Formats: sequence, C-alpha cells, structure tokens
Amino acid sequence: MGYGDKLLFLGQGNSASKPKRLGIVIEQFMALRDNFELANQRAQELQEAVPQAVSAHYDRKSGHIVIALGSKLILSFSPHDARGLENAKPSQLDEIEITPSGFGIHFPKLDADLYVPGLLEGFLGSKKWMASRLGQVGGQSRSRAKRAASKANGRLGGRPRKVVRG
Repeated sequence: MGYGDKLLFLGQGNSASKPKRLGIVIEQFMALRDNFELANQRAQELQEAVPQAVSAHYDRKSGHIVIALGSKLILSFSPHDARGLENAKPSQLDEIEITPSGFGIHFPKLDADLYVPGLLEGFLGSKKWMASRLGQVGGQSRSRAKRAASKANGRLGGRPRKVVRG
C-alpha cells in the first residue's frame, strides 16, 4: 500500500462518526492548551518567588560548589553533601551548566542535576535524603555519653532480642 492509498484509507469510514471524533480531538486539544497555560502561569509565579542561578563553578581550593543567585545570595557547599554528587571527583565537577530557566544546575560529566528551589528548600537534597544523611552522621558520633551507654548495654548482654509473636 503506497502513501496515497493510506491517505485514501484514512479518509474513508463512517462519516457519521467523524464529527464525534473531531469533537473529542478538539476537547483534548483545549485541555492540553489549558494545561499548558496553567503550567506557564505556575512557572511565572516560581520565577517571581524563587531566585534563579546566574553563575556556578567548582572552587578547587575550598572543594565547594559555588552558585550565585539573582538575589545576590551565594550558595557554597561540599559536593559530598549533595545528592548525585557524593562520589564525584574534582575533575568531574569542573564543567557546570545552568538551565535556561535558571532553576537547574547540570553536571554533564556526571549526568547529574540539582534543582535550585530544592537546594533552597531541602538544602542539598530531598528531606528524606537529608534525614538519612543526618542519621548517618548521628550514628557515627563517638560522644562520652554514647560510649557509656554502649558499654552498659554490653554488660547487660547487648541489645535486647526482638520478641516474635505468632
């Protein structure tokens, strides 16, 4: 079947159903258009409420990623504290791109992205991820009180066993 045959085939069919199908297509188009306009409105509100990145670089001397925002705020943080950059080598952080909206920071050598509003909100990762990192740090604590509690638990036979009830 050639291209012309396909056109004829597509043009054939029950003509009574064409207006109904056309109406569905128009409704879908209008719904998409409404969603598009709503998305543009939300983007405009975000641009007014949240500062965008205007420059970003990796400072080898301090070992920090430095992001300058349009509000004149400068964010500086260790890549080890940012999700997706934890294991990055300095050579992988040399190239940083800012998305056209100014809301994204992209690291091409790692194929990693940071969302500026997310950095400001959860500070360097989602709240869940940050909580896990804080738990890790807390678990590595070696305070006198923690050592004493551990020693006392050891004298009592360690942690109590979980009781399985059936």
